[in-house]
Amino acid sequence: MKFSLFVHMERLDASQSHKSLYEEFVALCEIADKGGMHAIWTGEHHGMDFTIAPNPFVTIADLARRTSRARLGTGTVIAPFWHPIKLAGEAAMADIICDGRLDIGIARGAYSFEYERLLPGLDAWGAGQRMRELIPAVKGIWAGDYAHDGEFFKFPSTTSAPKPLQQPNPPIWVAARDPNSHEFAVANGCNVQVTPLWQGDDEVQSLMERFNDACAKNPEIERPKIMLLRHTYVGSSEDDVAQAAHELSTYYNYFFAWFKNEKPVTQGLIERIPDEQIRANAMLSDQVMRTNNVVGDAETVIARLKAYEALGYDEYSFWIDTGMSFERKKASLERFITEVMPAFQE
Repeated sequence: MKFSLFVHMERLDASQSHKSLYEEFVALCEIADKGGMHAIWTGEHHGMDFTIAPNPFVTIADLARRTSRARLGTGTVIAPFWHPIKLAGEAAMADIICDGRLDIGIARGAYSFEYERLLPGLDAWGAGQRMRELIPAVKGIWAGDYAHDGEFFKFPSTTSAPKPLQQPNPPIWVAARDPNSHEFAVANGCNVQVTPLWQGDDEVQSLMERFNDACAKNPEIERPKIMLLRHTYVGSSEDDVAQAAHELSTYYNYFFAWFKNEKPVTQGLIERIPDEQIRANAMLSDQVMRTNNVVGDAETVIARLKAYEALGYDEYSFWIDTGMSFERKKASLERFITEVMPAFQE
């Protein structure tokens, strides 16, 4: 099982500058690259200081010059916000810039906050339909002389300019949860990204079962890869682990506040949630975070990851967005690289 880093910029209050956050983001990516992680993933979000990532290809172009080994992935571009000609061309240019290290993760998106600003009236179902039309079209444009007459896009014969360095194209990953998404990804020759979010290992197993079922329904397709994305923290002591669990509880309370899109947002920052309200949320309690996410000392983390490897996951992505300080993120990532990853080396 290979390991990767999933990372964005997180601005939680007005005291943090965007410049300093970007410098911290780059530092984490450089640690991952030098530490031998297989890939670095960073995504796309708009108008949300909770997850600052307006264009992953711009970020990847910068990381291409700051890293040397890790593959660089969009984790993920939001399909309904892209025209297939634009996505094909920008992704191809990014692949050239990073010397063929690009992976492209694509999702339908999750936040109605973004939908109502970029495509008012869009819902998750409509976004999924756009993704299903976008991916085959992008592949056709890369192949060249491709015309399209679909529900959402119509254009005459077009060839990507430039074409990607990787041929026939960079690997495409689809963020999947429901069985239909798994089946679409496998049928279209795409790899699959999954996350249980805050849920436990029963959901991790269920996601793999959905993937296996999709592969069984498409026996003529070579089995794609599947990546598991989980919030992860490698602690140095019991107190350190307990603090991480509370920080993750806080993070998920804010995640759901953004997802529900009910609280006021000012200057890109959502209204603060009182700590007593966070501690009263049993669904996202510190103990739930510690039990469900991969949080613990190195031995605990290794045991959890060995179980995921045994299930058949090809890649495990260390989701470092947690709202904790840069110093705590850095220390956990370094412990993961030096104390956890060696247990999986051949």
